[in-house]
Amino acid sequence: MHTVWKGSISFGLVSIPVKLHTATENKDIKLRQLHKKCHTPISYQKHCPNCEEEVKAEDIVKAYEYSKDKFVVLDKEELDQLKKENEDKAVEILDFVKLEEIDPIYFERSYFLAPGEGGNKAYSLLHQALEQSGKIGVAKIIIRSKEQLAIVRVYQKCLLMETIHFPDEVRSVEDVPSIPAEHQVDSKQLKTALMLIDQLTTSFDPAAYHDEYREDLLSLIEKKKTGDTTVTASSKKPAATNVTDLTAALQESLERTKPKRKAAVKRKSTTRKKA
Repeated sequence: MHTVWKGSISFGLVSIPVKLHTATENKDIKLRQLHKKCHTPISYQKHCPNCEEEVKAEDIVKAYEYSKDKFVVLDKEELDQLKKENEDKAVEILDFVKLEEIDPIYFERSYFLAPGEGGNKAYSLLHQALEQSGKIGVAKIIIRSKEQLAIVRVYQKCLLMETIHFPDEVRSVEDVPSIPAEHQVDSKQLKTALMLIDQLTTSFDPAAYHDEYREDLLSLIEKKKTGDTTVTASSKKPAATNVTDLTAALQESLERTKPKRKAAVKRKSTTRKKA
């Protein structure tokens, strides 16, 4: 399992070296875009519409757009300094709370926490303490140059860290359109709905749910692979030349010089006659 981050989790004076591993994976089937004519994958280039040229990575800077077409440019050195200043505060568990006190809307992404070198005892201590107390730790951490709020909790034999949104990242319910001011429902309909919920109530079994669309799409892909419906990208590459532009430029130059040539020939003919 790939390690995405190394550091330590601390609470009080206890410091635990840990390694972070992504706990979930996106299994969406990624489809490529091909040129219909030759089945070559489409490439995307970073292009400046003002300079009308392709932009290289080293020529790109980061900036914040504070109003339409107005930016504050941030140097790499400034961003690196901010990151360095916040690294020391990024791993401390600030509080311990009950998991049920946090609404699921705050949860973002899950990571497995594994003990780093020499951290087994402290890791086991935190695991057992959280398990027996029924609490979770609330911490801050910097991942990929971004400070994030996170919770540390027990998941089976492992410690799990879940990044959660800051309060100002969760939009207000008041901004949601068309929500009825009062929920008035028919009592008979409510009774029937409650009966339906009761009939469909069961224990949660994650293995009972699966992505039917992804399975059907994979099945379709396999069928087309074994059939006669596959295509091969063209290996023919266009020559690195500007022949078309050069030809056009030559032709235009030729057209522009025609009147001058005619005038020059006419002047020569007149001069000869006078002589």
